[in-house]
Amino acid sequence: MLSVSSAALAGAESHTRAELHCHTTASDGYYAPAELVRVARLRDLRVIAITDHDTIDGHAEALAAGAAQGVTVIPGIEISSLSPEGEVHVLGYGVRPTDEATRQQIAGLRSSRESRARRILANLERLGKPVQFERVKELAGDAMLGRPHIAAAMVEAGHVQTKQQAFDEYLAEGKPAFAPNDALSPAQAVDLIHHAGGVAVMAHPALYKGDLMAVFEDMLAHGLDGIEVYYPLHTREQCEAFAALARKHNLLITGGSDFHSPLGDTELALGSIQLPPGALDALLSRVTAARTLSA
Repeated sequence: MLSVSSAALAGAESHTRAELHCHTTASDGYYAPAELVRVARLRDLRVIAITDHDTIDGHAEALAAGAAQGVTVIPGIEISSLSPEGEVHVLGYGVRPTDEATRQQIAGLRSSRESRARRILANLERLGKPVQFERVKELAGDAMLGRPHIAAAMVEAGHVQTKQQAFDEYLAEGKPAFAPNDALSPAQAVDLIHHAGGVAVMAHPALYKGDLMAVFEDMLAHGLDGIEVYYPLHTREQCEAFAALARKHNLLITGGSDFHSPLGDTELALGSIQLPPGALDALLSRVTAARTLSA
């Protein structure tokens, strides 16, 4: 069963170094799940949440590696949901679906990503920057197909010099080749995480470009559990505002580096985001409670 043991969760303490937002090769990360756990152990991280985009395929490997290396692995996910004004990412902690319908719904997120990739490629074709879908799939391999793989194909085709340039000029939200994700709504993402036995947290809220409070209120009505307050691109003022919002609604306060790779110019190191005292304990307790309720 894809779950972290209750004993392991209960044994973690608030001073334990943790990473609650990172990605593996199961989506668009640099390290395979087991290797990421090994790197976490080398960095003296004792708790790590695997939050790959729209997939739980890396859980089994990461959990096995965690058990072998003394690292508590929280099986997670980062769902790319869609509101009328843009994408909203929702982190799920402790997800381990036990019913086939929920498993199939998570599996269906992959086809949504492929559909989006085809729309982006159609936009690039119109812009005179053609990229073949099959080549993008080859670059993605077994991982969830995403914009970083399209960016890599654009570099390979000579359309841009770097993947960052591909995002800055074509692929980022608001750029000419961008296509929104044909995805769940943020509230539906919260529901899916709950059905999978997990705890739902709004990821990097400052990155949302629309009416944040309208989306937040809708997610809150569906039982949103927390807010990712501490994030590399959040200002101090934003962190303070999100922390106050979380306290007002009795929500969990989390944070993470959103680690993908050690190679990017703007990447923070794995485990570089520090959580306030008690935040990790609160999350682990909620994950344990969610597991008990859905068992």
